[in-house]
Amino acid sequence: MKQVNTANTPETTNLPLEGIRVVEMSHMVMGPTCGMILGDLGAEVIKVEPLKGDNTRRLLGAGAGFFRTFNRNKKSIALDLSDADSKDALLKLLGTADIFVENFKPGRMAELCLDYATLRASNPRLIYVSHKGFLSGPYDKRLALDEVVQMMAGLAYMTGPVGRPLRAGSSVNDIMGGMFGAIGVLAALHERASTGKGKEVQSALFENCVLLSAQHMQQYVVTGKPAAPMPERINAWAVYDVFTLADGHQMFIAATGDGQWKALCNILGRQDLLGDVSLKTNNDRVLSREWIIPSLAATLSTRSPEELIVAFEANNVPFANITKPEELFDDPHLKDSGGLVDLELEDGSQTKMPLLPLMLDGVRLGPRRPIASIGQHTREVLESLGYSSDKAEALSRAKASAAA
Repeated sequence: MKQVNTANTPETTNLPLEGIRVVEMSHMVMGPTCGMILGDLGAEVIKVEPLKGDNTRRLLGAGAGFFRTFNRNKKSIALDLSDADSKDALLKLLGTADIFVENFKPGRMAELCLDYATLRASNPRLIYVSHKGFLSGPYDKRLALDEVVQMMAGLAYMTGPVGRPLRAGSSVNDIMGGMFGAIGVLAALHERASTGKGKEVQSALFENCVLLSAQHMQQYVVTGKPAAPMPERINAWAVYDVFTLADGHQMFIAATGDGQWKALCNILGRQDLLGDVSLKTNNDRVLSREWIIPSLAATLSTRSPEELIVAFEANNVPFANITKPEELFDDPHLKDSGGLVDLELEDGSQTKMPLLPLMLDGVRLGPRRPIASIGQHTREVLESLGYSSDKAEALSRAKASAAA
């Protein structure tokens, strides 16, 4: 069993963003994803929450996993920004920050005098990253959600069958928006090393989703025909489908090249297909999909997944079992490679959490601290700013009283 080293202890040093301080005022997914990525890369991330905590902590249903998924490697301070002392504390904290992460509705930061122009005046090295629904343009005052932009930017149309647009099954644009926010931050940090000046970075849901739809936009340009939704699409490859096997088990199987086609036919004992001169090339087979796919489906319906997995792996035929999210906790690759690690939650319990999908010199970037409880680090952070123990304690008590 191959184990991958994981940077997952408080003592871990030499992470790329060690020594960088991030102040994060964000909620839901987009902004927290940016903060999580920066935290995993070694930055000190201080999440500023309202007195009762980020509302994301209390979401139900599809949002129940948001907070724990996107808020590891962060400290938490709780402040009442309507209180002058607490607002002053936040401004002092921002004076020490390298990066400020926010994802509030348009105009909200200006109302709080926390907009980029205001903060830059006192901290010109600050990199300010805003996560919005839209970049500058006619839509930039609109409120947006992941599902809203999936409908606007063609992704929902491409995902569902004709007449039934469907959002993708995850918060793809929110997560992607946080990623692009983090990419912008890294670029601004690199530039700041030579200029000494920070920069405003903006990332937006709509533009994310347009990028996801760009291949279909260009498909129209190349072919002159509108792209059909994925369930109705004309495949570029002859075999690229979900099949039902002997026990009702579903498996996605692909044969995108001549070698894979030959291997698949030999595994299934379908030499008759190999001998058919009308199926010589992939394009020939694409034009014959109407009868090839039902014929292969009939053969596959008699085969077991266990035997096919062994044969497909040995012969480099792409395949995938149809997996539910909860089944990933038992995925042998994730378990054996170190891609799932224990994360301590704010109540002291633990859960397995997937890591960022990257390695640095063979090391995965893991959690270095538990999920913080609401305001857990308020006193610590305030004292680091020069507040007396008594003053820090008073603000902490006020926080605890208000949140009770």
